[in-house]
Amino acid sequence: MYKQIAENKRKTVFIIIGFVIMIGAIAGVFAYFYKDSWIAVWTVVVSIIYALIQYYLAGDIAMAMTGAKEIAKKDNPRLYNIVENLSITTGLPMPKVYVIDDKAPNAFATGRDPKHAAVAATTGLVDIMDDKELTAVMAHEMSHVKNYDIRVSMIVFGLVCVIGLISDIAFRMMFYGNRRRDNEGSPVGYALIVIAAILSPIVAGVAQMAVSRQREYLADASAVNITRYPEGMIAALKKLQSHSQPMKSQNIATEAMYINNPLRKGFFSNLFSSHPPIEKRIERLEHGKKTF
Repeated sequence: MYKQIAENKRKTVFIIIGFVIMIGAIAGVFAYFYKDSWIAVWTVVVSIIYALIQYYLAGDIAMAMTGAKEIAKKDNPRLYNIVENLSITTGLPMPKVYVIDDKAPNAFATGRDPKHAAVAATTGLVDIMDDKELTAVMAHEMSHVKNYDIRVSMIVFGLVCVIGLISDIAFRMMFYGNRRRDNEGSPVGYALIVIAAILSPIVAGVAQMAVSRQREYLADASAVNITRYPEGMIAALKKLQSHSQPMKSQNIATEAMYINNPLRKGFFSNLFSSHPPIEKRIERLEHGKKTF
């Protein structure tokens, strides 16, 4: 387990370095197209500042985007007590607890570290899960907190937003900006801008998907280690699969944070989903029962 956590952290570092290199490459394309090296410098500087702002505010932004409402123990004693008990069991600080008014069963965790963490569950999840299953799902989310997945998610989320923003600016500058005369009609400059603007978000999305998929497998296994009851996690995943439905407030930016894909199902959404198929997750847990 610890070996897998360390391996995933190393992979994440490489992916983050890759994002930084990608941003630098896009900045270099800008500099080449406009014959101005300062454009590259300012692009990188502004991107870093923007990513840092996203990192510190992304948790609050995510909660606002999903319509989650913070609760106290008296508002939902069952959910709050389960999270509180898991906090004691794992030795983690008590996270803020949120509820999302949505019939679609789902849950997620966010924040930049365990001291600034929050977990959220939909009303649909609380309604269909028994205590053992709900404990397994919230243990899954607490595992994201314990394994620092929430920090990685915030960093990757911020960098993906940066790349999307830069790509959008690239198109606007190319078609509506005032280009210098020596670049007008340059096929190489235009080709580089178009390639960077189209491919960068795709590569960023695939990288985000790769990080999220591996971390879902790890969080499932970590949840079982916390509860010592693999049947609870397996039963919870089966219910998520049979009761799966899109959430009312859907957003691609927050998709990767949920325990189950909150978006409408379709060929392309499944192909590029940030979540591994639930049947694969169940299969791994069934196969690893004897090792837990």
